[in-house]
Amino acid sequence: MAERRMFAKQIIDSDSFLDMPVTARLLYYDLAMRADDDGFINSPKKIMRMIGASQDDLSVLIAKKFIIPFDTGVVVIKHWRIHNYIQKDRYKPTNYQDELSQLTVKPNKSYSLADVSTLDTPCIQSVSTLDSQVRLGKDRLGKDSIDSYSVTVAGADVSLDVDQMPSFDREFEVIWSLYPRKQGKRDAFKHYVKARKKGVSALTIQTGIENYCRYIQANHIEPRYVKQGSAWFNQECWNDDYAIRLKEVTTADLTADLDSIAEVWR
Repeated sequence: MAERRMFAKQIIDSDSFLDMPVTARLLYYDLAMRADDDGFINSPKKIMRMIGASQDDLSVLIAKKFIIPFDTGVVVIKHWRIHNYIQKDRYKPTNYQDELSQLTVKPNKSYSLADVSTLDTPCIQSVSTLDSQVRLGKDRLGKDSIDSYSVTVAGADVSLDVDQMPSFDREFEVIWSLYPRKQGKRDAFKHYVKARKKGVSALTIQTGIENYCRYIQANHIEPRYVKQGSAWFNQECWNDDYAIRLKEVTTADLTADLDSIAEVWR
């Protein structure tokens, strides 16, 4: 594997890159320095700990599309081939051929996912940790707006337009990072796109996820009973009123208890 790494000024001098927090930029440099000859890194969290970066820094890089993540935990530098050209006699193919097969190279030499159905992201939130890690900007996400959105992480406001992302993939990555049970991502993405094209705002879906997380926590629901992501998106569960459902459950339990008591005294 080649030992030297280079960085293209057109990327690191861009407004999009410079608008990120310093910690996110430093994480990007460290990830790139430790990438293999195809731009893949298999231990991004280890590198984060080494340099004192946070999960928010990684989330910024994902949201702004400077790195592309996979469910395996591997990430790839999106603009790797713009940054680096490695001579054939020094080049060593990546070990992550499955991930590489999901990518295509655009005319400008940047990586892109070959198909939106293969989009993946590392698990940022689990059922046991229900607090939101990333928050979509309400000022950009009007109730009926599907033109733009913003992400605020680590004190940085990341604004992205729909025409900057293929089929809502950037937006979905942020939404998906909030969902507690990350199973069935491919189907969840399809239903997400369908809902967005019907005019459902991303903020509505995000709020639904947050309410569901509170419902899980309030009712002490075991992780195995939490809906898979594909089912939640397919059933458009962002429309559920979890507060009302909680009252209904409590009332039903109370009614059952009263009936049992009455039966004893008959």
